Amino acid sequence: MSCTGAGGTNATGPSAAASTGRRELTYAVLLCLVGAGLASWAATRTWSVEVLARGALPPTRQDRSGADLLPWLSALALVALAGGGAVLATRGRLRQLLGGLITLLGLAVAVGGGYGLVADVGAEAHRQWPALCLLGGLVAAGGGLLTARRGGGWPGMGARYERTARADAPDGPGLPIADRGNRAAWDALDRGEDPTVN
Repeated sequence: MSCTGAGGTNATGPSAAASTGRRELTYAVLLCLVGAGLASWAATRTWSVEVLARGALPPTRQDRSGADLLPWLSALALVALAGGGAVLATRGRLRQLLGGLITLLGLAVAVGGGYGLVADVGAEAHRQWPALCLLGGLVAAGGGLLTARRGGGWPGMGARYERTARADAPDGPGLPIADRGNRAAWDALDRGEDPTVN
């Protein structure tokens, strides 16, 4: 059942589809950023403490983070974090490919977290950090998968964010800016013209 407005137009048309696309885009970006950010932070926490015996001297304790145990873990989490932001700047097929890449990165980070959970990493193991890294990787992979499957139809950044050359823009002062309209006045400011002249 569809709703119609006062003018008899269908409310489930293109505007509803665009709204759904924006909502899905927001969810996907949040999943990617939150998941990759959580994994990146958890990788810098102390995953284990290694106790080193020194003969007659008291033993020393050496803290080892996830990045110490798995040097690639933080790098992959940071790339996934950057990819989550890049989802906003891409569109169409490129956005879907980026979503696939984020999915793979998130799964790799989750594998690193899983390794930290089951591996013998030292005398004292702090399993909560690998668990958070595993969770963050899976969340980021979920956002990437949503982007890979549905991102092709999501709206891109608005045209107002993209600067394009206008063929009808005069090279010189030409018409008075007041006669060109508001948008032309802003375009003139971008070109360095003074809108108070003419």
